[in-house]
Amino acid sequence: MSTITALLGPTNTGKTHRAVTQMLAHRTGIIGLPLRLLAREVYDRVTAEVGEAAVALVTGEEKRVPARPRYWVCTVESMPEGRDVEFLAVDEVQLAAHRERGHVFTDRLMRARGVSETMFLGSDTMTGAVEALVPTARVERHPRFSKLRGVAPLELNQLPPRSAVVAFSADQVYALAEQLRRRRGGAAVVLGALSPRTRNAQVAMYQAGEVDYIVATDAIGMGLNMDVDHVAFAALGKFDGRASRPLEAAELAQIAGRAGRYTKDGTFGPLAALGALPQGLVISIERHQFPPVERVVWRNPELEFADIEALARSLRQRPPRPGLQLLERSDDEEVLVELAGMSEVRALARSPEAVELLWEVCRIPDFRKLLEGSHARLLAAVYLQLARSGRLDPGWIERRVRRLDDTEGDIEALMSRIAAVRTWTYISHRPGWIDEPSRWQEWTRAIEDRLSDALHDRLTQRFVDPRAATRARGKPGPKDSPFGRLRALQLPESPAEAAPSAAEAIVAAPHAAFAVDARGRISLAGRPAAQMTRGPDLLRPEVQVLADMSMGAGSIAQVRRRMVAWTRDMVAELLAPLRALPAAPAPSPAGRGLLYQLEQGLGSVLRVRAEQQVRHLTADDRRLLGRLGVKVGELVVFAPELLSAWAVQRRAALWAARSGARVHLPGEAPSLAVREEDDPAMYHALGLPPFGPRALRADVAERVFARVLAVTRAGPAALPEELAEWIGCEAEELPAIAAAMGFEEVEADRWLLAPRRPERRGRRHGRARRAG
Repeated sequence: MSTITALLGPTNTGKTHRAVTQMLAHRTGIIGLPLRLLAREVYDRVTAEVGEAAVALVTGEEKRVPARPRYWVCTVESMPEGRDVEFLAVDEVQLAAHRERGHVFTDRLMRARGVSETMFLGSDTMTGAVEALVPTARVERHPRFSKLRGVAPLELNQLPPRSAVVAFSADQVYALAEQLRRRRGGAAVVLGALSPRTRNAQVAMYQAGEVDYIVATDAIGMGLNMDVDHVAFAALGKFDGRASRPLEAAELAQIAGRAGRYTKDGTFGPLAALGALPQGLVISIERHQFPPVERVVWRNPELEFADIEALARSLRQRPPRPGLQLLERSDDEEVLVELAGMSEVRALARSPEAVELLWEVCRIPDFRKLLEGSHARLLAAVYLQLARSGRLDPGWIERRVRRLDDTEGDIEALMSRIAAVRTWTYISHRPGWIDEPSRWQEWTRAIEDRLSDALHDRLTQRFVDPRAATRARGKPGPKDSPFGRLRALQLPESPAEAAPSAAEAIVAAPHAAFAVDARGRISLAGRPAAQMTRGPDLLRPEVQVLADMSMGAGSIAQVRRRMVAWTRDMVAELLAPLRALPAAPAPSPAGRGLLYQLEQGLGSVLRVRAEQQVRHLTADDRRLLGRLGVKVGELVVFAPELLSAWAVQRRAALWAARSGARVHLPGEAPSLAVREEDDPAMYHALGLPPFGPRALRADVAERVFARVLAVTRAGPAALPEELAEWIGCEAEELPAIAAAMGFEEVEADRWLLAPRRPERRGRRHGRARRAG
């Protein structure tokens, strides 16, 4: 039976963390996040757990969908509909009351469900609304891990280190950052208009201690996890796109809640120029007590496309129940009105298909926010081409995109180009609109990355004084600054364009481009990228970045995440033969236990260690194991596919990461000489269990055992001469190997299976001995 849980409470309560953990406990899942940046952060976390091959990332401007994803990390607007998954979660559901985006969150509350489990996360101001919209939901309240305390107003130069200053316009953010540069060495800057790459680089600079302050808009309120001790408000109102308005207490609390991390307490308060906060407001934020959300925004999800008028009427349909408020304003609906007034558009929008296409075009976000009518004109041009020819003209797109590929100019110019290229990235992800969409997606993403790096560079140059910062903390001078070195990290430029940095090359490279050696060192094009190290268990190693360590903290974090995700994919690829289970029948407990032992053994386990499971295998289990290619031998249970040279090298890498020891590979040989200084577990990890002086590949060990058993069934017999060639050893070593397999010399050079049942053998061996 499906369960629905609403996790409600203030910031810093671990709601999102719990939802992600719960999703990973299911076989499949979808989680919807409120921001593209937060979606990317969660995607990074999930891929570090299960690898990139198992996870899709879907936002308006970015789609990374592998062949068979198990988990979908999305913005709420981009959550796929009609997809059956075991688990589904929606974060920050209090945004259902948002004037423009709220209808999407309301729709997810009312209609989005997981097959087994659904979670809605958000502020406890939504308790009543959730109970009304989702009466079967169980509400759980999560208390904040740390305390949040209001303090008296502070001057800018009185702010403690690790402070965030919050303003609500770009001009005010820049002015405050300039003052902090002059007085305290500088600040990182976060604005909603920054690209994820720029914002992450700015936050990484703050997290790495390059600066002690960050100046931000209310973009800091969601999806920004960093170490902030104090939040200082420089203003209490904002322009919301139509008018200036004071921020509500719950909105201020969302921002103030960035102070403190996990169990570390935080403080908030105004800058001195603002004056003291009202005492009632301070108490409300400290106690997280706000008026409940009484009405959420709604828009009809069942639209009519018979003609433009029918579409407009369905968009204006009144809510079907109390507590729902009709969406008052939306950019897409306003653009629809503008385009419907154009004669060329109306002439083409006559069929239901054409009207539905028009609505899809109207939903292209206005990232640029330029002069009145400019967005509508662009969308009209897009629609006319699609309605007439079914595709956008490549030359028309290229002319507009190419002029954005320019990293010159000031902060405002770069931010404007980033906003414009986001529009083309969004368009390139619309199915069927563009020929060769992947080529356009790669191009626009590369342009955004270059613009983002240039923007980070401009922000750092303008708002960070390296000399002041290094004097304050005794760090290297500006030429040795990690971010200065990051700028110098670019490879030589070709006449066409600059080569990507080391970090960019690693992050962008496909899975197959990397190689790993027996020491666990991962390389790209022959250059070391990372070293696998000991992790929580054998199948989840950690990594240490080996690529140029002069790169900045943000780039190091990106490379580390990419390499952790690569190791998870490598493990999944290695163990794929053991995980290709059919939907039915499911293995019995004994079958599941044996498969678990095989995974933990990287593809093989001694029969003695799995005898309990082998003894209780059902007929269905044995058929299933046969379909997976698993061999249940007399000495070893193993998967032959995991004995190839490719697989053994990866098994060696995982063992080396876990143990820290150097691993010896057999190469093409079927065995290795056992060395006293080696841990016997190393040989087992490679699929070469040791028998006396030699560690034999599992399939060879089974072949040798079967041959000796066959020649001794009728009575004492000599060891066959060909065994030395099979094993790749000297003939003098054969007696010790045979003895380790459970045979004994009963007379001169005459062998039988030992009468004692070695711990690795079952009843069949005893019967064979008696028959002999």
